[in-house]
Amino acid sequence: MVHKRTLKSLATAPFDARHYRSLGNILRNAEQPVDFLHRYVWRGGTYPAVIPIRGRDGKRLEVTVHSAEDMQTINEIFFRNDYPVTGAERVVVDFGSNIGVSALWFLSSSPAAYAYLYEPVPANIARLRANLAQFEGRWELAEIAVGTSAGSVSFGIEPSGRYGGIGRPTGTSIEVDCADSNAILEEIIARHGAIDILKIDIETMEEAVTARIPAPLASRIDAIYVEYPFLTNPLAGTHDMERSAFMTRFRRRSA
Repeated sequence: MVHKRTLKSLATAPFDARHYRSLGNILRNAEQPVDFLHRYVWRGGTYPAVIPIRGRDGKRLEVTVHSAEDMQTINEIFFRNDYPVTGAERVVVDFGSNIGVSALWFLSSSPAAYAYLYEPVPANIARLRANLAQFEGRWELAEIAVGTSAGSVSFGIEPSGRYGGIGRPTGTSIEVDCADSNAILEEIIARHGAIDILKIDIETMEEAVTARIPAPLASRIDAIYVEYPFLTNPLAGTHDMERSAFMTRFRRRSA
C-alpha cells in the first residue's frame, strides 16, 4: 500500500482514461488545484478544510471536508463525472447522501432540481446540513437508512463516514431507523410523476435495493446510478445498463 492505494492500482492508473479526465477537470475547476492534488493524491493537508470548486454551471461552491476520503468523493463526483447530468433534472433521489457532495453536484448542475436525501449517520448529517445550507429550500433530508424493509437495523460506522452500512462489520455499530426503498420511490413518484435521477450508494445493500425495483416504478425513473458492479442487468425490462469496475449506470429506454 502507498498512501492507502494498492501497488496494482498505482501501476494501472497511467492507463486509465478516467484519471486524465479528472486531472483536466481539477486543473480547470478546482480553485486551488495544487492543494487539491496534494490532498487527494498524497493524502496531505489538515482537516477540516474548506475546498473551493466550480460547479458544472461555473459558479463557485465551497465544500467543507473532514478527511482525505471526502476529497476522494469530490473527485469522483465533480471531476471524474461519475454521475452525469443534463442540467434539466427536476427530481433527484439520493440513497446514501454522506456529507452532501453528491447533492451539491445535482443541485448546482440543475437550477430546477429538488433533492430527496437519505443519510443515517449523525456525523454525516451535521456535515451535510452545513454543506447544503447554500441550497436551503431545494432539498429535504430523511435521517434514516434505506433497505429492503422498514424497521430498526444495526448500522456499521467508521471514522471517515464513507464506508458504513447496514450490518457492515466495521467494529462499531449504531441502531438506526430504516425505510423500505420501494415505499420511498412510490411516494416520490406519486408526488411528482417521475424521478430524473436515483443515486444508490448504500454499502452492502446496493444490489438488493436495485434488483427489487418493480417495472412500474423503474419505468418512471430516467437514470439510476449505483455504486455496485452488476454482472447482469436486473432492470432489463426497462433500462439499458452500462457497467464499470466500480459502478453501474441504468438509462431508461424511450417509450
